[in-house]
This record gives sequence, C-alpha cells and structure tokens, in this order.
Amino acid sequence: MARRFAQLTFTDNVKAAQTHYGTRSHNERYEASDAANVELGAHESEFIAARDSFYLATVSETGWPYVQHRGGHPGFLKVLDAKTLAFADFRGNLQYQSVGNLQGNDRVCLILVDYPQRRRLKLLGHAHSIDITEVGDQAPALLGQLRVDDSGAKVERVLLIEVAAYDWNCARHITQRFSEREMQQIVNPLRQRIATLEARLYPFGCDLS
Repeated sequence: MARRFAQLTFTDNVKAAQTHYGTRSHNERYEASDAANVELGAHESEFIAARDSFYLATVSETGWPYVQHRGGHPGFLKVLDAKTLAFADFRGNLQYQSVGNLQGNDRVCLILVDYPQRRRLKLLGHAHSIDITEVGDQAPALLGQLRVDDSGAKVERVLLIEVAAYDWNCARHITQRFSEREMQQIVNPLRQRIATLEARLYPFGCDLS
C-alpha cells in the first residue's frame, strides 16, 4: 500500500518538482512503501505525549495558509485513540483565525518538534471545534480527558483532530535547543553530584567564597 502521506501531499506539481531536482525515483520508492502511516502507533503516541508545543496550520477560504503555535504542559495534546487527537484551546489574541478557517476547511497540518533529540513529526488531519459553552453538562467529562493548563486561563473550545496521515522528518536542519524544564533535567543531577562530592571532601563544611 502506498504511504497515505505521499498520496495526500505528492500532487502533480510536487512530482514535477521532484523530477526537476532528480528525486522522483527516490520518492516513488517512498510511495510504494508498505507502511500506510494512517494509525498512530506506540512510538508516535509516546512522542506526542512528551511534547509541550506544536505548530498548527489551517487554510482560509481565500487560499491563504495560517500557522499558529500551541503550547502547554507536556501531554496537553492528547492521543485519544490511534486516529484521534484532542487539546483544550484557550482564549488567545482574539483574532480567531484558526477557528474561523476551520469553518470553511477542516484540513489541518501539525508539526511537532523534539529539539533536544532533533526529531520532527508531521500530521495531516481533519479538525472539529467543540465550543465549551455549547456542550453544557458534558463539558467536565470532555475536559476531564485532557490535560488542562492550571494557569486559570479560560478554555473556550476543544479541538478534535482526526488523523489522516503522518510522517517523520529527518534531523537535518533542526537546530538543537532546550527549554528551561529540559535544562533543569540536565543540570539538577549535576548539582546533586557536586553537592555529594563536596560533602565527602569537606565533611565539616567549607567556605568556598
């Protein structure tokens, strides 16, 4: 079975560009792969659960793409099942461009990046916006499935995304960087080791100033 991601993204113009740059034969082998890449596996689910941000692209009725950043605690983008993602969406800049775009075209693209390990996952899907004010008593149960930010920000809607295809990118050109949380995970064990060594070397204390 041809990979679903290639079926959706390798248009005639894309194939023409591949031919022009000499990569068409390589991509034909990619299309013929037996990995359908439609349902999320354990590897993809673990990767998504560890992310604290992603980029969401939508398309307006005039054909212009629009990309927004979404962030939160790791796992705020929830894998509900092998073909469904969801996240609680908060009030932002009050422009509602992504939400508005979804009214005319439910197609979305998500890019999730693990900067320390230089890994990147691309997802194509169909998104459905559920307004919290319209679900009444079902809101607590719906939000209970998700990891909601504890900052007190107002959840306006939940976005459900039906995964159509996904693909992993190579590490080339991904700049390695670390968040404050990731740096603490690296630095804290070192601090503990230093404190242990100091306690052994100076059991009665030492002023190192």
